[in-house]
Amino acid sequence: MTKPEQPDPSGDEIEVRVAADAAQLEMLRAITSAVAMRKDFDLDSIADLKMAVDEACSMLMLRATTGSVLTVRFTPKTEIKVLATVPSDSDDWPDTGVFSWHVLSTLTDSLEAGVSGKNLWIELTKRNGLVDE
Repeated sequence: MTKPEQPDPSGDEIEVRVAADAAQLEMLRAITSAVAMRKDFDLDSIADLKMAVDEACSMLMLRATTGSVLTVRFTPKTEIKVLATVPSDSDDWPDTGVFSWHVLSTLTDSLEAGVSGKNLWIELTKRNGLVDE
């Protein structure tokens, strides 16, 4: 499945590019938290989104080409959509039977993954747990 690379026309999109290295996960969690707080997400939803981004990026980093760059795009609307991509030589993606995939599907409201050319991608969506009255 190929994921289209279309920018958000509203301009509210945030894109981060980091080395595909586990040392970058702490910074990605901090950015995720800031994006979710800016959209007034409740604490539980923020924690879930941070764990989901951490898990998704970890999965991609394990399959990344050595020395490559991980790209994470946040599109915050009423929900937050996160698209993470990394170059890889792997073509057996995603492995939906692993525990990390189960964790991701539990933490998110929607989850997709695939291969686009030489890139692996994961797209997840998280809605705020607060109910508008």
